[in-house]
Amino acid sequence: MPVADWEDFPFQGIGTGWEISTPLPLPPPLCAHLLDRVERFDADWSRFRADSRVAELAREPGRYAFPDEAAPLGALYSLLYRVTGGAMTPLIGASLERLGYDAAYSLRPAGPPLPAPEWESVLTWSGTVLTASAPVLLDIGAAGKGLLVDLLAAELTAAGIDAYVIDASGDLLARGAGPVSVALEHPYNPAQAIGMIHLEGRALCASAANRRAWGDGLHHVLDGTTGQPVRTAVATWTLAETAMVADALATALFFVPGATLQDTFDFSWLTVFSDGSAAYSAEFEGTLFS
Repeated sequence: MPVADWEDFPFQGIGTGWEISTPLPLPPPLCAHLLDRVERFDADWSRFRADSRVAELAREPGRYAFPDEAAPLGALYSLLYRVTGGAMTPLIGASLERLGYDAAYSLRPAGPPLPAPEWESVLTWSGTVLTASAPVLLDIGAAGKGLLVDLLAAELTAAGIDAYVIDASGDLLARGAGPVSVALEHPYNPAQAIGMIHLEGRALCASAANRRAWGDGLHHVLDGTTGQPVRTAVATWTLAETAMVADALATALFFVPGATLQDTFDFSWLTVFSDGSAAYSAEFEGTLFS
């Protein structure tokens, strides 16, 4: 059955729009369960909520137990922190707030760029337990949405749903849907595509400097070592087995060449640079338009 004929379950979660497509409508109890899972994730990890566990960690240092998903998330961030030389870090929250991407969405810088604290100096992340020696504001946005995609996929599988497409505002995971055609958005013109991917059985995630951009050249992809927005890459796409890994690597490509990341990760990728050039892996599944 073509995905176009499937049933859609749209909802809002973690500040963005979602849609889960399945051959048959999802039962209402399962829909309610999925929404509850999204709410619990937000209550744990959001830096935009005063009642979240992340907000509590930012107010008061100490030892905090997080849910099970914290273990693979921390391991992935730790690895990427090393691979990128500290440029990609979950401790980037205060740096984003300094430039105006704060809980109130003021979009007004409060001062010069603020480098993120060195991970090893303030935070121990051991499995599901985070211990901070000083208040730290986590921001897991580089991998969090992908992680939630994977968590919802696990809920669908546990409920016996083996064919679905999860669309988290353009970050996609397809299972049992056959090839799904996905346009690659032009980084400077959302109405135009620069290419096409036929997605099947994998996760596709993207990151772009034109998303969540404000002010004079300010956007959400910051280098943790400087606190400043990255100026070279403007858009990235990645395909991997899990959405968490694909999501994280879409951000990592702003700091490290894809070929270098392939020494550590099994994924395919495309990076578009500010001068209009592009680089991509030999096995990248997409087609770029001339």
